[in-house]
Amino acid sequence: MPMAYVYERFGGPEVEHFADLPQPVAGPGQLLIAVRAAGVNPVDWKRRSGRRPAGAPVVRLPAVMGGEAAGEVVALGPGTTGFAVGDAVLGGPLTGGYAQYTLLPARATMHRPPEVAWTDAAALPIAAATGYGAVRQLGLPAGSTLLVTGVAGGVGVAAAQVAVGSGLTVVGSAAPAKREFVEALGVRFVASGPGLAARVQAAAPHGVDGVLDLVGGGVLEEVAGLLPDRDRAKLVSGADREAVAALGGAPVGPVRDPSVLGAVVELVRTGALDPKVTRVVPFEQAALAVRAVEGGHSLGKTVLEMPPCEWGPHHACGPPSSARTGK
Repeated sequence: MPMAYVYERFGGPEVEHFADLPQPVAGPGQLLIAVRAAGVNPVDWKRRSGRRPAGAPVVRLPAVMGGEAAGEVVALGPGTTGFAVGDAVLGGPLTGGYAQYTLLPARATMHRPPEVAWTDAAALPIAAATGYGAVRQLGLPAGSTLLVTGVAGGVGVAAAQVAVGSGLTVVGSAAPAKREFVEALGVRFVASGPGLAARVQAAAPHGVDGVLDLVGGGVLEEVAGLLPDRDRAKLVSGADREAVAALGGAPVGPVRDPSVLGAVVELVRTGALDPKVTRVVPFEQAALAVRAVEGGHSLGKTVLEMPPCEWGPHHACGPPSSARTGK
């Protein structure tokens, strides 16, 4: 049977494990794909821990981890058009991305151009799409200054590149060790930690025109003060929906927007956007990939890669025995 990385109850890392699961069956408007790469995001471990923001769908257990996947179409559900078996695609899976096989909704699935690597494609449906969408949501005119907190993560690196490409000046906060990485994005680096607002003011003496928060908590509260109350509409957060609303801002808009994902794919295809996949982890080491992201110190994007023997509609070999035993 196909393998997946799952949790059957909410909790910490101890609830994660590999499991044999029946191969999903594509329903109307759905695609069954053989997964070649799956993106790893903070939301994966947050859902596993039982966190559920207001309005988020209920997680049904047992659940397969992962909200981003790229792979080859194995089967089409009834009435599904626009795709064929063997097509290379990417999207947000309905049945989890940390798996040999998963289902994608055809309406929100994109073809993967040959110029886009599998591992890059798997970084786009949530991380890059969120960064792109946030910059568009803010709608700052060219010449404006945008602050991005947590700029070195998967969402931040996409947002920074989109903003710089749109003619914005970007100030980004991250740990001191990430300075070189951040500055290579064309961003004015400021160190995270206590006193952040003062360092931002020094880096942008004329003030900031918008804030994209990707950290939440006390950081969100501190940087919100950089915007006058009348300008709080230019404050958005991808980390803390309730807190940003209380501060007069707004959460980052819907991520699963086909037009947004399509635009992101095109930017990557043309080389205008690099999702900065800095860590590619074999599927059998899924636990290590989740720990890297859950630790909060990731640089760029982490992606799981499936063994070659699992790729394509006629391959179904399982991962090494070490994955089956969880060792």
